[in-house]
Amino acid sequence: MTKTAIIAGTGVLPGILADRLDETNTPYVIAELEGFAMENPKGRPVERFIVERLALLFDRFDDLGVEQVIFAGAVSRPAIDPERIDPKTATLLPVLLPAFQQGDDALLRAVIALFEDAGFSVVGVDSVAPELVPGEGVLTTAQPSQDDKADADRAAKVVAGIGALDVGQGAVVAQGLCLAIETLPGTAAMLRWVAEVAKTCRANPNGAKGVFFKAPKPGQERRIDLPAIGPDTVVQADAADLAGIVIEAGGVMLLDPEATIAEANSRGLFIWARTP
Repeated sequence: MTKTAIIAGTGVLPGILADRLDETNTPYVIAELEGFAMENPKGRPVERFIVERLALLFDRFDDLGVEQVIFAGAVSRPAIDPERIDPKTATLLPVLLPAFQQGDDALLRAVIALFEDAGFSVVGVDSVAPELVPGEGVLTTAQPSQDDKADADRAAKVVAGIGALDVGQGAVVAQGLCLAIETLPGTAAMLRWVAEVAKTCRANPNGAKGVFFKAPKPGQERRIDLPAIGPDTVVQADAADLAGIVIEAGGVMLLDPEATIAEANSRGLFIWARTP
């Protein structure tokens, strides 16, 4: 069987993928970037690494027989400490350092290229846990109305626009008006702002509540940094008094599908995986 390395960041996703690999008896190793500890309630062993010694991680993977890698979890851009760079990793810096000055997608593409050049295949989350990336359809008991669908269409255009600028992956639209867009602080901050401020901006207080829409950026490298929602997202959307959540079918993960859908059903919100 192909031995897999999970490149882990913060959050539950690395553990979820490890569970799936355990279920299929697929050998794997978890490599955790220093400063970005994954949620690890089962106490799985991890190999810790730093960006400044990335080449040494490649050597370690070779020793362990790793053939493919999968990136999982949240990581912000680490600061590079020149004093920690080893001579072998220094040869990678002409590729890596310029990418740090560009947008997220450019950086991710550079990272993937480095792993592939080192001889490892890079696969997406859906190759290990396809059930986390739903296809077309409404996943909940509640259904989107025609007004909700119109708001989703508008939000999709907004997200495509900000995504092309490498700004964010989400937006809130109500009654055709964009109430908020996702920027660096992330989804939770955006929905919290909508709950506190923007919900008073609806043109008709008795009209459509609005939707939260999330999708990958246009041309995004989907093997890393696939957008995700979970039960907390549903709670936050409810607090923002939205009618539901719309995600791009095949392009957004449900970190805990069963719990996420149950949370939405208990609150009367819909979750719609919409074809682009």
